[in-house]
Amino acid sequence: MATEYDLVILGGGTGGYVAAIRASQLGLKTAIVEKGKLGGTCLHKGCIPSKALLRSAEVYRTAKEGDKFGVEISDVTLNFSKVQDRKAAIVSQLHKGVQHLMKQGKIDVYEGFGRILGPSIFSPMPGSISVEFEDGKESEILIPKNVIIATGSRPRTLPGLEVDPDYVLTSDEVLELEHLPKSIIIVGGGVIGIEWASMLHDFGVEVTVLEYADRIIPTEDEEISKEMQRLMKKKGVNIVTKAKVLPETLVKDNGVRIAAEVKGEERSFAADKILVSVGREANLSGIGLENTEIKIEKGVIVTNSFYQTKESHIYAIGDCIGGLQLAHVASHEGIVAVEHIAGKSPDPLDYNLISKCIYSSPEVASVGLTEQQAKDQNFNIKVGKFSFRAIGKALVFGESDGFVKIIADKDTDDILGVHMIGPHVTDMISEAGLAKVLDATPWEVAHTIHPHPTLSEAIGEAALAVDGLALHA
Repeated sequence: MATEYDLVILGGGTGGYVAAIRASQLGLKTAIVEKGKLGGTCLHKGCIPSKALLRSAEVYRTAKEGDKFGVEISDVTLNFSKVQDRKAAIVSQLHKGVQHLMKQGKIDVYEGFGRILGPSIFSPMPGSISVEFEDGKESEILIPKNVIIATGSRPRTLPGLEVDPDYVLTSDEVLELEHLPKSIIIVGGGVIGIEWASMLHDFGVEVTVLEYADRIIPTEDEEISKEMQRLMKKKGVNIVTKAKVLPETLVKDNGVRIAAEVKGEERSFAADKILVSVGREANLSGIGLENTEIKIEKGVIVTNSFYQTKESHIYAIGDCIGGLQLAHVASHEGIVAVEHIAGKSPDPLDYNLISKCIYSSPEVASVGLTEQQAKDQNFNIKVGKFSFRAIGKALVFGESDGFVKIIADKDTDDILGVHMIGPHVTDMISEAGLAKVLDATPWEVAHTIHPHPTLSEAIGEAALAVDGLALHA
């Protein structure tokens, strides 16, 4: 049996299902093919479950430090089984919400594996979709006018550090732990690695981070990176940079031991488990790309600014095209792709306007250029910084480490980048994102009256500091 559609989306993750909703709004007959659960990595193996665990870790840490707030709590204990139950309940609730949205939009969902077919009796062009089911049910053929590939990504592993449920984990496996280890080695100090380092330390796990680069979170502004490293070490996380892990030295025996070359010297590290956090790779195998003219470079699909592949009726969005592998990016890429399919002439995304967040403790958030990027692009810059130590609300919160940093063009006064590390900055970054969209100047941000006492006052003061006018410095 063959069913015709205006659009078929391979993958029901955040990018895929948001694209489907927008297509439904525009009157396109739409289907999603998803081999797992709607919501994809973000809902089931990434953003939501990890943030649920981070929140539990934050509450546990705060309870143990209650005496700082005049709240004396004795015998604070962690019930990790309940932590996991809470995480699962949140994921389940949101999953049901996505399922409801599909029904509401009259979007057909095929719970199977989708494979792109080449030219056939169904269509003279590649793009028909064969849906294969695990339960032995006969496969179905979908004949779409357009296709969006939104197959996402999976954790990358290292040769010699393949997954072993007892000893070597990725972010997928560590989410499902029934019991916390006493100690863990995290290979990789990027965004995911640092979030897990923060969380596991707050849960009471002894954490060592081995990072190949000369600093952790190396894609962030250097001052932010250095402050994060300082605060992590202050908490008790062991961070080792310029560490080249030697997988061939791995020994599994009632725990793990592994060596790393650190600044030319081989050092040995031991723990109960290893978490490999070295990035993600696109899910492209088996989906039939060989039946098309779609181009792949460096392991990701090549598209134009509207996410068309070399096959103009086949689009690709999200992690499978590389770039910023973030759920909110995939969603907006999906919207642009669908609106282009529908002839709406959308504006291409400006990735310099997209905010990025790290949900560790402390949090990190940024938008726009780092200071080094601005210098590399030959901007004549001026910089303003303001510490949370001078912000009353931060002192009330008991979290006064960190700062807000604003980089501006000295010639035009345009804001080039905003970088924050400290309490709740992931909730504050949208003000900076809006300032970037509106091409605001530090003066305009500074003269936006920020209510007192709030954490957002740090943004206003940093904007004043760009021109040396901070009031509370």
